[in-house]
Amino acid sequence: MKTEQISLSPLAPGANLALTVHRFGELGARPRVYIQAALHADEIPGMIAAHHVRERLLALEAEGKIKGEIVLVPSANPIGLTQRMLGTPVGRFDFSNGVNFNRGYPYLVPKVAERVADRLTDDGEANVRTIRATLLSELDAWPANTPAEVLKKTLLRLAIDADVVLDLHCDSEAVMHLYTHTRSADEFAPLCALLDMKVVLLAEESGDDPFDEACSRPWGELADRFPDRPIPFSCHSTTVEFRGEADVNHEYAKADAKALIDYMILRGVIAGEAPKVPAASCKPTPLAASEPVAAPASGIVVFRVQPGAQVKAGDVIADIVDPLTGTVTPAKTGSDGIMFARILARFAGAGQRLAKVAGTTVQRTGKLLGA
Repeated sequence: MKTEQISLSPLAPGANLALTVHRFGELGARPRVYIQAALHADEIPGMIAAHHVRERLLALEAEGKIKGEIVLVPSANPIGLTQRMLGTPVGRFDFSNGVNFNRGYPYLVPKVAERVADRLTDDGEANVRTIRATLLSELDAWPANTPAEVLKKTLLRLAIDADVVLDLHCDSEAVMHLYTHTRSADEFAPLCALLDMKVVLLAEESGDDPFDEACSRPWGELADRFPDRPIPFSCHSTTVEFRGEADVNHEYAKADAKALIDYMILRGVIAGEAPKVPAASCKPTPLAASEPVAAPASGIVVFRVQPGAQVKAGDVIADIVDPLTGTVTPAKTGSDGIMFARILARFAGAGQRLAKVAGTTVQRTGKLLGA
């Protein structure tokens, strides 16, 4: 393992931060896998899973079994790790401007398309090399003026030319679920089965330019722009949600790490006997078919449905109790599906999102992710 420290913009004079990056295998070897944890710095389940991945990779490297290149960033957001409000960690949003650390990554497709238009050939592999080099060049030219932008640029530069990108997150209270590009569903099907995913959500574009789409979206859009040139989809990227915030234990993390290692064996990054892939627990559904269930009133939230439960349209998932009047207002789902995540708080304002239901009927457009 080779470890490097990448300096980031200081938060203030003397307040210097750095990103720790572990590298396994030979630089430039393929397939290349990039793994990062805790881009939302208060989401710890991915961080403990990354810890166990590192331990497994150290042993595999000692045995000479790393065939590709693996880049592991075990804690992807040192800025967020410094942020606490009255003792509570807040790692999702940048305190300086309120922007989500997993939003606002550069959309490079238009400029890349302009630059590669006359350079693409009938050789798909050559086109991949051309596009990767151009993506990196355009990313280098992207202006990063704040510490958070410098962090985003640094992370994306580590990942954007990888074959596979695994961004490890968690929700508030949730079952295992995963977000990925529609054209990556088959690529990640074994990973979903190995991790026993209960929900898999697909989209070509979810809105607000999250990290995973900054890596994968260019490949689908460039292939569509140049249909007469072979452009293989060459960066499969996913956001993996490791249950809920409180699901931090070695048992979960070791099992999750084993699944990630097994997937990399299947992908040819690590040498070894191909693991048996279990039957999938779910079928992928469109992200646009997912429903955010909002609180119909302000009050105490008393959930009546656990994460992972199958629900029908009109089912009551929570009672909203007015502590002053005693009025009980039911919060109902509008669609059939699996309620895969819910909030941690037990008091909500009217209109606040309470839970998420993965449905099968497309019902939303525009920005499909939460704040």
